[in-house]
Amino acid sequence: MSTSEYQVTGMTCGHCEMSVREEVETLPGVQAVEVSHQTGRLVVTSTGPLDDDAVIAAVDEAGYQAVPQR
Repeated sequence: MSTSEYQVTGMTCGHCEMSVREEVETLPGVQAVEVSHQTGRLVVTSTGPLDDDAVIAAVDEAGYQAVPQR
């Protein structure tokens, strides 16, 4: 199991969270997605390490910007 955390900007409501969650869940290996518009935090649990660019692209597809947190 691997966990990756991102800071997402632009989310303002629960619908924003749902949009991000739905896009990120489509990535191969993703098992769980936690997202909060209040903190801007996105936590992705997956079967192995995720490609940050793929997660960033999925968040971008939802209409927001993500930056990996280390």
